[in-house]
Amino acid sequence: MSTKLALHTRTAAAWTCALLLFFPILWLGLMAFKTEAQAIATPPLLFFKPTLQSFQEVMARDHYVGYALNSLITSVVSTALGLAIAIPAAYSMAFFPTRGTIGLLKFMLSSRYMPGVGALMPIYICYQYFGMLDTRVGLTIMFMLMNLPIMVWLLYTNLRELPREILEAARMDGATVLDEFRHIVLPLAVGGIASTALVCMVWSWNESFWSLNLCASNAGTLAWLIASYSSPEGLFWAKLSAASLMAIAPIMALGWFCQKQLVQGMTFGAVK
Repeated sequence: MSTKLALHTRTAAAWTCALLLFFPILWLGLMAFKTEAQAIATPPLLFFKPTLQSFQEVMARDHYVGYALNSLITSVVSTALGLAIAIPAAYSMAFFPTRGTIGLLKFMLSSRYMPGVGALMPIYICYQYFGMLDTRVGLTIMFMLMNLPIMVWLLYTNLRELPREILEAARMDGATVLDEFRHIVLPLAVGGIASTALVCMVWSWNESFWSLNLCASNAGTLAWLIASYSSPEGLFWAKLSAASLMAIAPIMALGWFCQKQLVQGMTFGAVK
């Protein structure tokens, strides 16, 4: 009896936590289908006639497609550039380590957790000098640098788990380092590479700090568009909710279909 009670208690607790986590998204969805008057009504309206007015205004008046395209381009390209650098770096650290490899990895990982505001001023000045403010190129480079330490760490822990016997056999057969990398390491590590790419692309899509501080209307992402609904006149809750819902919908769909890869990418090396 105690075992069943404990199981039911854990199940109830899990469902309670899931509902609490999902509630903001549910409330966001309700707000998106209201008018501005309904969105600010007191007490909140739970029963109302849904309308697509906010979605139509966001799509037509606020150039949503342009901001979504900026988010897509910067996320995908920054992830691809980061992988092009992180894969060889992780391969070198995993299979040809030196005395300072672990220390370098720890330093790279610690730099990822430095508050962005601490590096904002020098980066802003450099971007201003080179004319990279409010450009897709500048934002792509920033996203790539932001995620590069995590990419190297995740790929390093993944490559470390590859069986060394296969690589030793390939070397005995005369395979060069390039052959070993192209024909053995990459095929075996494709799952880890895909997981790392998904995690970092989601982080780039959701990034708001650098989007708000380095960009304006030309290269602004969806985060910039959503922040623009805060004005001296107040918050446009319905349009803000509609834009937010359309911004998170692709990521939610991606997370749902690729949840196994995302969890794997975030827990590399956690279980031996």
